[in-house]
Amino acid sequence: MTNTENDDKIKDAEAQDGPLDTREDALYSEDLQFESEEDLESPALALKKLREKLRSCEKEKKEYLDGWQRMRADFANVRKDEETRRGEMIKFASEGLVDDLLPVLDSFTMAFSNKEAWEKVDANWRKGVEYIYAQMYSVLESRGLTSIGEIGEQTDPRLHVAIEEVPATRDEEVGTVSEVIQKGYRLHSKVIRPAKVKSFGSIV
Repeated sequence: MTNTENDDKIKDAEAQDGPLDTREDALYSEDLQFESEEDLESPALALKKLREKLRSCEKEKKEYLDGWQRMRADFANVRKDEETRRGEMIKFASEGLVDDLLPVLDSFTMAFSNKEAWEKVDANWRKGVEYIYAQMYSVLESRGLTSIGEIGEQTDPRLHVAIEEVPATRDEEVGTVSEVIQKGYRLHSKVIRPAKVKSFGSIV
């Protein structure tokens, strides 16, 4: 077969199939835009954009970290306050019981204060009562109870109720307790009953 005949057959095939469609190739080539022409032409601009993005990420990270640290600090403070409140509740949970027992302590104190009458009581019985009082007071003391009111201590309106003032005979007596009428008590740091006392006034 001659070359002329081959060329004629190729032309006939093209006439039957039609011209080659290049539209699909054109659409495909439009999707292959990896980078802008500006970025390809200017590496410095691309680097600048990356740095700006990095700064933005670092700013967001700092905001998240600061927020987390604030929340952690707030939670720690709330937990500390709750533990403090719970501790206070435990400390003063027995306050009602102690209030009910104060008249009993007063009865013991009144009995012991009359030394002449108390010493006339049978010694064995007296020792037994004194032991019971000491045992009860020791239990209350272990719960934070302490007494208020001693002769010679400085009068304090937060701790004492002065129901009478007597004249002092010496300068060092002025403003001190001369007699305890009724003992007061403190539960931990809280005064649950001030002491009733007589105090020395000025020298006459």
